[in-house]
Amino acid sequence: MIEFRSVSKRFPDGTLAVDDFSLVLPSHQTTVLVGSSGSGKTTLLRMINRMVDPTSGSIEIDGENINSLAPVKLRRGIGYVMQNSGLLPHRTVIDNVATVPLLRGTPKRQARADALTLLDTVGLDRSLADRYPSQLSGGQQQRVGVARGLAVDPNILLMDEPFGAVDPIVRAELQEELLRLQKELDKTVVFVTHDIEEAFLLGDQIVILREGGHVAQVGSPADILANPADEFVSSFVGADRGRRALHLERHGDRDAVVDSDGRLAGVLTSRPAPDAVLGAEGSR
Repeated sequence: MIEFRSVSKRFPDGTLAVDDFSLVLPSHQTTVLVGSSGSGKTTLLRMINRMVDPTSGSIEIDGENINSLAPVKLRRGIGYVMQNSGLLPHRTVIDNVATVPLLRGTPKRQARADALTLLDTVGLDRSLADRYPSQLSGGQQQRVGVARGLAVDPNILLMDEPFGAVDPIVRAELQEELLRLQKELDKTVVFVTHDIEEAFLLGDQIVILREGGHVAQVGSPADILANPADEFVSSFVGADRGRRALHLERHGDRDAVVDSDGRLAGVLTSRPAPDAVLGAEGSR
């Protein structure tokens, strides 16, 4: 469990990125921090592995204040996946994945064998192991980044807009891959995005942030969609524009799901029960 206690961060230039943030991030669930630029979401994420230290307040992992831990040791025990993968360009795929285990003293042969297994885990062919990042597609690079983040079998996996730089089709594939991995591996995932659709797809707990790291609402996707806390949240999730108000329309022998503006949202593959109510929550 990760707990923020009255955490604030003011940078040397005077910018108050996070102001008095308190929250519990439950174990073995995916918490998504979502907000626009300036909401402090990346700063909050980077404070968990002490890439950024808070100006005030404290952060605890399983009841232990992370300020009592050496930053490098802390980081080597937490998985971290960033946008654009952050791979070392002069190292092969297998050596990128094995980087942190080697730094922690794992024998090279074992580290490379484990790296090959991780390529299997994230859906990459082992034939890519000796290639360099520049020889991979964007989606392949991001999968290698996820494999590297998992290389020390961390309890916590931090993901900072990891799918933001790939095209929509690859992004959808990577999102589905993350859902599969989380079901398999049961990590505590902290995921940062500016995309509310991605947040609702991936998150067990959604944290919608205002500017300065102020919490607008915390809850499950269903909770937030059904009961937005205020006009800001309603606008952020699209409830005020009717995007979430869905109804059924019969087209031939199929039921189409249509929003209040008449735009197609999907097609049902089976008929709902007669008394079923199509709510505002989208499929997850």
